[in-house]
Amino acid sequence: MIQIQNLVKRFGTNEAVNIGKLHISEGQCVGLVGNNGAGKTTLLRLVTDLLPATAGQVLVGGIRVDRSEDWKSFTGCYIDHGFLVSYFTPQEYFEFIGSCHRLSKEETRQRLEPYADLLEEVLASKRKTIGAFSEGNKQKIGIVAAMILKPRLLLLDEPFNYLDPSSQSAMCRLIRQLHEDGTTALVSSHNLEYITEVSSRILLMDHGRIAKDLDNQSGDALTELKRWFE
Repeated sequence: MIQIQNLVKRFGTNEAVNIGKLHISEGQCVGLVGNNGAGKTTLLRLVTDLLPATAGQVLVGGIRVDRSEDWKSFTGCYIDHGFLVSYFTPQEYFEFIGSCHRLSKEETRQRLEPYADLLEEVLASKRKTIGAFSEGNKQKIGIVAAMILKPRLLLLDEPFNYLDPSSQSAMCRLIRQLHEDGTTALVSSHNLEYITEVSSRILLMDHGRIAKDLDNQSGDALTELKRWFE
């Protein structure tokens, strides 16, 4: 689903990402972990063509992301609040995202139903615009908007940030459910417990490179990750 070849991103003399080769197969749920500045967010921005690469290439579904936008039709993504439209109400935003993917208002409403508990506070405020919500609720809105597309590929950066414990647990279940339904996912997180719970494979980034590529199908990666960060 994702193929990376000789990918380099520099900001001046700082090399933020340097990955020679990386392949994420369709159906995998891959966690991306590392300290601040390791290159996780930069990598996600390169995968989504939000940043131009200094060298190398990224293919999503066999499509070079910098040469075609066809990959966007089957990709759901939320990296930060820049993805939101602050003067929309949440319902308007969901309908807008749905319309971009040819979903009717009724189809969008139906797809929101599994997220009703997570969005209870958000959807109860009919006239409140996104910009007036808390950071946690903005996070929920953006992530759910990506999820209702039922994408073949889901890309999330720090989805557990700003959420209370109950919402973090719910978010974990929702990511796992999408994966079980066939979605390929690449999820960045500092929360080692949750990311190892949802991911069958863990990529550990350090100074822009993949320092470890861990099989987590049996759930053993958490111990090794904790040892690395001690």
